[in-house]
Amino acid sequence: MIRIGNAYDTHRLVEGRKLYLGGILVDYPLGLLGHSDADVVLHAIANAFLGSLALGDLGTFFPDNSEATLDMDSKVILKECYKKVLDKGFHLVNMDVMIFAEKVKISPIREKMRESVANILGCDISQISIKATTGEKMGYIGRNEGISCECTLLVEC
Repeated sequence: MIRIGNAYDTHRLVEGRKLYLGGILVDYPLGLLGHSDADVVLHAIANAFLGSLALGDLGTFFPDNSEATLDMDSKVILKECYKKVLDKGFHLVNMDVMIFAEKVKISPIREKMRESVANILGCDISQISIKATTGEKMGYIGRNEGISCECTLLVEC
């Protein structure tokens, strides 16, 4: 049996926060605002895993009004969401991730992000695709007000 998961996440760029993408700390003067560390890449992947088996969404398991999830490391979030998939007898086949960012350059950190995600999930790096595009200076992405991410993945039993 195979199932597809798809998810989208977005966070505002602000001063005074660190920028985490794909589980790595990125050298950038702005960071993403959120209840956790706001890693949009890991959030999109985690939500796609939950969606693949109709398990709910991140807010179901990691509410943004809980002290227990305040400043939570998104690597923990992703591991816990993937464990729910594994516990149902499914595993990752592959994923395709698209990051939407205007000024944060993804190309120099793409392989580090792929390695990070593969390590978190305990899978082969060949199962992880990460791509990026800009907003062509249009909308909130183009004005560098935020970063978004979309993930589509396939799991099988």
